[in-house]
Amino acid sequence: MVQIQAQGKTITCEPGANLRKVLLENGVDLYNGQASVINCHGFGTCGTCCVEIEGEVSEPQWKEKTRLSLPPHSSGSQRRLACQVQVLGDIKVKKYDGFWGQGSQTAWTP
Repeated sequence: MVQIQAQGKTITCEPGANLRKVLLENGVDLYNGQASVINCHGFGTCGTCCVEIEGEVSEPQWKEKTRLSLPPHSSGSQRRLACQVQVLGDIKVKKYDGFWGQGSQTAWTP
C-alpha cells in the first residue's frame, strides 16, 4: 500500500491506483467551485483536476501534456491532471485556486 497526503488527510491505496478516483472516494475536494459539476469526469480533456504532486507517480502521457499546454494552464508548470495520474509511491498533493486549479494561491495543501 502507498500513502497519499491531501487536504489534511492521509489516504492509503494500491500502487497504480488512479489519483482522481482515490481522492474523490475519500472525500477530498478535488475541484474548485462549479468545476465539481462541470468537468470531464476523468477523460483528461477539461483540466479542472489540476494539482501539484510531490512523490512517485506515472509519467505524463500525450493527452495530459496536450491539455496542460493549453490556456489557462502553462506547459512550464509542474502541475498534473489527477485523472491521468497513477500513484506509484507515497505522494503529497497540493491544490491551487482558479476554476482549473491554475492559480497561484493555495486552495489546500497535503
